Amino acid sequence: MTPRQTEPNANNALGVILQGMMTTFDVRWENTRIIEGHPGMHPDILIRAPGRSPVVIEAEYEPAREVEAEAAERLGLFVAQDGRRIEAVIALRYPNAVEYAGDPGAAIAAARLSYCVFTVAQYTAPPDRQVKRAARFPETGWLDGSPSDISNLIRLVSVPQLAVDEATDALERGIERAAGKLNEMDAQRPGITAAIARLLGMDNVPQTHRMAGAIIANAMVFHERIAGMHHGIKSLKLVCGPDIANPQSETLSAWAEILKINYWPIFAIGRDILQQLPSQYAARILKLLEYTVGELKAAGIDNAHDLTGRVFQRLISDRKYLATFYTLPSSADLLARLAVAKLDGVDWSSAEAIGSLRIGDFACGTGALLSAVYEQIAARHENAGGTAAAIHPAMMEEVLYGCDVMPSAIHITGSTLSGAQPNVPFNYSRLYTMPYGRQEDRSVKIGSLELLQSSAAWVLFNTNDPALRTGSAGEETAAQVIVEVPDEEFDLVIMNPPFTRSTTHESAYSDTTNAPFAAFNASESDQKDMGKRMLNIARGTCYHGNAGLSSAFAALAHRKLKPGGVMALVLPLSAAAGLSWQSFRQMLADDYADLTVVSIASNGRNMSFSSDTGMAECLVIARKAHPNAPPASPSQFISLRNRPQAIVRSAAISERIIDIDNPRDIEDGPYGGTDLTVGNDITGAALTTRRTAGGENWGNVRLLDYSLAQTAFALSRSKLWLPAEPAALDINVVPLGEIARVGLHHRDITGPSPRGPFNKTTPSPSSTYPALWNHAASKEKRMICEPDSQLQARQGMESKAGAVWQTRSRTHLNAEFTFGSQALGVAFTERESIGGRVWPNIKFDNNQFDYPFTLWANSTLGLVSIWWLASRQQSSKISLSLRSAETLPILDFRALTDDQLAAAETIFNEFRQLDLKPAYLADADPNRALLDQRVIRDLLGLDQNTYRAVRRLAAKWCAEPSVHGGKPRPETAEYAE
Repeated sequence: MTPRQTEPNANNALGVILQGMMTTFDVRWENTRIIEGHPGMHPDILIRAPGRSPVVIEAEYEPAREVEAEAAERLGLFVAQDGRRIEAVIALRYPNAVEYAGDPGAAIAAARLSYCVFTVAQYTAPPDRQVKRAARFPETGWLDGSPSDISNLIRLVSVPQLAVDEATDALERGIERAAGKLNEMDAQRPGITAAIARLLGMDNVPQTHRMAGAIIANAMVFHERIAGMHHGIKSLKLVCGPDIANPQSETLSAWAEILKINYWPIFAIGRDILQQLPSQYAARILKLLEYTVGELKAAGIDNAHDLTGRVFQRLISDRKYLATFYTLPSSADLLARLAVAKLDGVDWSSAEAIGSLRIGDFACGTGALLSAVYEQIAARHENAGGTAAAIHPAMMEEVLYGCDVMPSAIHITGSTLSGAQPNVPFNYSRLYTMPYGRQEDRSVKIGSLELLQSSAAWVLFNTNDPALRTGSAGEETAAQVIVEVPDEEFDLVIMNPPFTRSTTHESAYSDTTNAPFAAFNASESDQKDMGKRMLNIARGTCYHGNAGLSSAFAALAHRKLKPGGVMALVLPLSAAAGLSWQSFRQMLADDYADLTVVSIASNGRNMSFSSDTGMAECLVIARKAHPNAPPASPSQFISLRNRPQAIVRSAAISERIIDIDNPRDIEDGPYGGTDLTVGNDITGAALTTRRTAGGENWGNVRLLDYSLAQTAFALSRSKLWLPAEPAALDINVVPLGEIARVGLHHRDITGPSPRGPFNKTTPSPSSTYPALWNHAASKEKRMICEPDSQLQARQGMESKAGAVWQTRSRTHLNAEFTFGSQALGVAFTERESIGGRVWPNIKFDNNQFDYPFTLWANSTLGLVSIWWLASRQQSSKISLSLRSAETLPILDFRALTDDQLAAAETIFNEFRQLDLKPAYLADADPNRALLDQRVIRDLLGLDQNTYRAVRRLAAKWCAEPSVHGGKPRPETAEYAE
């Protein structure tokens, strides 16, 4: 019989494994006298590293009844050797296979270990030095994973998060104080602040002063980190402390010495700004920020990674035009993990193999995504026995490419990436500020999108190889060189690109000619010329003006990726639906494999992966197929219940997504997807679909209950398969465009001459050309609605007005349906009317079809079909383009008998005086229940069980966040007997 391994034996084996994966950490096991004030207490395993909080592992064999209590007991204690607080303790359970293994190390390496982690959530104030509150992750249940998953968790929880938050607040306070001094200077010497703004490519406004302060502060933080690591680099106290007579001169001299080593991404533009300042203002700002850096050190932060990135999103100029929304750290981590997991055939143990990778972000902003990818690559290399320091020069010089139109963004990206290994020098970087707007030769440039035309591009060379620099500081910042960003050579392109659309003309964009190119005070002429250049460069790609710049960046990613390379994008959820994104979806269907799409079911800010877009977003990750590759694998759709709020959670979710095995398919019937669990919590679900040609809409995004997707999909294939029903029923369903004509775009009706022949004015009962134009929910409770406007033919355009009038009809589709306030999917006007902006016409050759169409579209099956096809980018509002409406699955009214058509008109007349509640209450509306009953039983001739299943479907649909939008709902559904 194999002898039983003691727990200390298992701990020794795990400690050896972890030390091999974490060579820069000090891993100790079964040591005594290691906890301050508790000489008899010995943690099973203790992991420490400079600048990080110590992490303890407490482990027992299953069932491990005491392990959680022991783990919580160690939390908040202090390590005797260095006095650091234990902020995280992992409770781990060894499986029985380890207990009886001849080689416990081999058994642990092959095992799935179960574990949870306790972290300090809040402290009492010193001198108590006691934990006030602890947090367990997951809240209930256990994670499971390999030793490498444990090592990755240790890297995450060893970051002293509370101290990082304290330091972030201190940094922001310091930046605000520095910006205040620049504001004072601006009132007296505006020419200097204007010069600084030009260096940054920004307007001379207060947020630019904050950005300038942030750049100087960031350089000073980094200065303090490398002081003493290199010969001759003085500390901040010795160059700009309170006793220094001329801190500006001393600091510039120190930065000149630093630049001889390198660190150009961090110090080049910081030096340029500091040189512009009068000495008295420079002295005040430097001394203010020297104190701020002291606050950061007092908080115990030796590694200032991402501090400036956290405040950068509050400072960035022209966000409303550039749409440069900050990718949240947890979102960046999730996308990076999923993307790196798709990189195929990389030997992570080989520094040479990693150095041959090419990774790009051509809209890098703060560098959050590049930094997250770097962290994943470094972790994989360390888990394979390497060190992050060994790959740092190659990562900076050859692997990572970052482009942006803002010099300040490139500064943040450069400092964040360089800060991963601040004591490891490198010779140059691949971070480029791209020309944007009108150039000195009167041409226009459109930033990184110039790379759609050529692999070589002019860049503003302000953060790169110093050997290529000439001239003074100001000339250096403005100098241009040509760089090569090769086509089809990138292993990974990861981006959160701008979303701005060329058709945006509302709110902040109302006075712009072409919103995507309105930044940096671009003139009307500049905007027009940049728009023309965009169309010329992007011809033949998946770019579409209605989809916005993000579709152009998707085309750029496609151009740069080599076969086998991975595309990883944060996109608006509109990418999942609509014809403006159809070419993008077609490109993925034709040229990519292993597609994963991640969306979030919830509402409000929680439905996006960026900090403040206010719209739903999705993550799209796919691998570019090799020529003559076998048929693409099924696409995988992931719908999360909520946005991950912390990196430890995003890490756990990504592992579940990566490890999921054989998830349920959309064609399997209405049984839902495969749950994704973290501990005992269901965090989302997965569903696969077969690839289809033609760029079909992705209806299965932003869903809580995937049985809705399965029912809607079946319905679009002429099968009525309802939840809890044993089999599908045959039903005649066709695309709307096959039996009806969809009306005109509203700009073809009332748009500027010569496009539109009509003017719109107030309604009149005697109008020649009545129109149903706007939404007024209080007047749209019944299926029959009155026209709310009238049209007047413009002089000289009477003939065109007559042609437009021929598109009139009685039925109008709700193309901008807010389920939380509106009741109708289709409105019926007794007089034939023109459909306007939100009520396009639906015109049948047989006007008898108007009645069943109105009934169908307002029943539960019709509402679900509209919702399934449309874009769900806003909380409870969908939008449907005219061309998309042509593909709307509806009942084939041509297959109805004369008796059924007569019955439809009878049912319609019964509902003339009946109010319907807003659609999100469809399950609690007795009149909607009656409508379902009349459509299912009396029009289609189906049985009571089918009717009840439809009402069950209504309850499921109304429970979706994209339907109720967060509004409270009744607990019980309404049925009509």
